[in-house]
Amino acid sequence: MLRDVLTFILAGGRGQRLDPLTRDRAKPAVPFGGIYRIIDFTLSNCVNSGLRRVHVLTQYKSFSLQKHLLAGWDVVSSQLGEFIDVIPAQQRIGADWYRGTADAIYQNIYTINDTNPKWVLVLSGDHIYKMNYAEMFEQHISQEADVTVGCLRMPKETSKDFGVIEVDSKGRVKGFQEKPDKPKIIPNTKDKISASMGIYLFNRDILEKELEIDAALETSQHDFGRDVIPQMIKNKRKVCAYNFVNDKGQSKYWRDIGTRDAYYHANMDLLKADSEFNLYDKTWPVRTFHEQYPPVKMVRTESGSGTVINSMLSGGCIIEGGYVERSILSPNVKIGDGAEVRNSVIMEGVIVEKGAKIQNAILDKEVRVPAGSRVGYDQEQDRKHFVLTTSGIVIVPKRTQVA
Repeated sequence: MLRDVLTFILAGGRGQRLDPLTRDRAKPAVPFGGIYRIIDFTLSNCVNSGLRRVHVLTQYKSFSLQKHLLAGWDVVSSQLGEFIDVIPAQQRIGADWYRGTADAIYQNIYTINDTNPKWVLVLSGDHIYKMNYAEMFEQHISQEADVTVGCLRMPKETSKDFGVIEVDSKGRVKGFQEKPDKPKIIPNTKDKISASMGIYLFNRDILEKELEIDAALETSQHDFGRDVIPQMIKNKRKVCAYNFVNDKGQSKYWRDIGTRDAYYHANMDLLKADSEFNLYDKTWPVRTFHEQYPPVKMVRTESGSGTVINSMLSGGCIIEGGYVERSILSPNVKIGDGAEVRNSVIMEGVIVEKGAKIQNAILDKEVRVPAGSRVGYDQEQDRKHFVLTTSGIVIVPKRTQVA
C-alpha cells in the first residue's frame, strides 16, 4: 500500500533566521553533523520507511541543494516506478511564487494527477528526527482518517513557535491554533501542549478538494497549519493526530532547527554520551553524498600530539598537534600546531592556523583563521565582525578571512 503514497518534501523556505548560514543556500542544504545536509534526515526517513516516490519542492537559493540531491540521492529505481525528483517553483498556475505550504502543493497538483496516488504525505525538509512513516500510515488507515497530523508533546512556553493541536480522547483533532500566546493544554497535564510537526498524511481526493477551496479564498495565507487544517475541521472532515512517542509515551527526538541557536544545540546534541539521536544505528541509516576524502590524520609536533575529546571528525581532517574538544569537524578541516577548538561546529575546508583559538562558534565553509587569532573570546570584538546568536554563539560566514 505504501507504493500508493506520493510524498512531497517542502524545501523552499528562505531560512532568514539561520542567516548567515543561508545567505547562499536553502535551509535544507545547510550542513549538519559533519557530513550531512539537513534534508538528508527527512529523505532517509522516507527511504527507510519504504516511501520511494518523492518530490522535493525547491524555491529560494536552491542550487547547492539540487546539486547535493542529484549527486547523493540516486538510490531508487526508476524501472520500479521509484523517484526522488527535484521540482523548482515554476509559476504554473499564476505569477506568484509559493505563498504558503498549502499553495506549494496546489501549484504542483499536476504531479498528483500524473502519479495518481491514493494518499499524499507532506513533509518539511528542515527538521532533525527519525520516524517510520509506515507506522503513521497504518494508524491513518485504521482510523479511516481524511488527514493525519504528526504531533508531539512540548512545554507550553514553546507554543509561540508551533501550531498547537487540540485532541480529544479518541485521537480526533478538534482544534488547531497557529503559534498561540495562550495555547490549549493537554488534558491531565499542567504545562504540556500537543505541537504540530508539520507532517500531514492526506487522502488524495480530500486533499485536492480542500486545496481548491483554500486557493479560492483571498483571505487565506494558504498554509496547512494556519488555514487548511482548521478549514477541514470546520468542514467536518476526520482530522486525526499521530503522536510521535516511544513505548513509554514520551516524545521521541525531534528538532526544528529554524533558528541559529537551535541549529547549534542540535549539533551539540550529537556529542552527548547518552545522545537521544543516534547516528550509529545500523537499522536506520542516515544517508548522504560522500565525497572522496582520505582518512583523518593526527600529527605529533614539537609542541605535542593532536588531542581530540568528545568530538566528531570527518574524512580528510588533519590535526597537527592541535586540541579539539566537544566539537564537530566537517571534511577537509585543518587544525594547526597549538591551535584550540572548543564547543564549536567547523564546516568543510576551514583552516585554523598555528596557535589560533576558537570557542562557542560556528565557522562556515572555507573560513581561514590566521595564526594567533581568537574567535569566541571577546563578544564586543566578535559582534563587530561576525554574527552572534541570542545565546552568544559566534557565526563566521562562508569564506571569511578572520582578522
